[in-house]
Amino acid sequence: MSSRTLGYVLLSLAMMTVGSTVIASKLIAGNMPAFLATALRFALALPVLLALMFWQRERWPKLLFRDWVLLLLQAGAGSVGYTTLLIAGLSHLSAADAGVIIGTLPAVSALFSVIVLGERPGLRLLISVVLATLGVMAVVWKGSGPSSSIGMFYILGAVVCESAFILLNKRIPVPLRPLLQATTMTGLGLLVSLPFALLELPLSMPDTAAIGAVAWYALVPTVAGFLLWYGGAARVSGSEASVFTAVAPLTAVTLAALVLGEQIGWVQIVGVATVILAIFVLTFPERTRARTVLTQ
Repeated sequence: MSSRTLGYVLLSLAMMTVGSTVIASKLIAGNMPAFLATALRFALALPVLLALMFWQRERWPKLLFRDWVLLLLQAGAGSVGYTTLLIAGLSHLSAADAGVIIGTLPAVSALFSVIVLGERPGLRLLISVVLATLGVMAVVWKGSGPSSSIGMFYILGAVVCESAFILLNKRIPVPLRPLLQATTMTGLGLLVSLPFALLELPLSMPDTAAIGAVAWYALVPTVAGFLLWYGGAARVSGSEASVFTAVAPLTAVTLAALVLGEQIGWVQIVGVATVILAIFVLTFPERTRARTVLTQ
């Protein structure tokens, strides 16, 4: 197996773990408070990431107060906001529908860059946003009652939070190495979520499936997914790696049927296909250029 092929395999596995977070969140939803589950996720993942840092002999760079504020905002939005809103949304929405909406993240993030950073939108971005919107509209059209609408707003809120995370990452003047960033986000995420988690402590032991789902979320997507993604990204170009984000919504919808037994109708199939097409449209020119450079 060539290095590039191995990279593709690792990136696919990484995005499969991301897709599995929708299933884990569905198992948590309604069985454990969202902030408590989020804090437990970070509490379980942090020691493992710190051990990896020690093993790699990583050191934090010197950061200014402004940098720490940006990192704290990142953790609040991308780490805590995304997780809690995803769990809250899945109390009202099926995992398959949530998987479709989560797949719009690349298009929403690109749109945020245009609106907030003033980046010039290209034709492919506009097409991608339209396709992503159509994918979400398929879920909206299928939605039944106010509960589904609330769930969709929560999931869209999670996507917005993750887009804010990506946007804030561009504003940090001292970029952190991947392992440092993952550990920092996990530690700050625990700091932000812990006070709210203490207010949500249940009177009885949470459901066993929910506890297992939190452990999965902490150790597989948060830690193993990180290692798989950067192991794969080191073997391919950045533009090639971005294409594999399409695996996440596809995995979420597939696992919703296989693990949770949800009925997958043509609406979800059309929705996820449209969202995946939006991702390919957004990354197609870069992939073409990357292949041209690699063959020269």
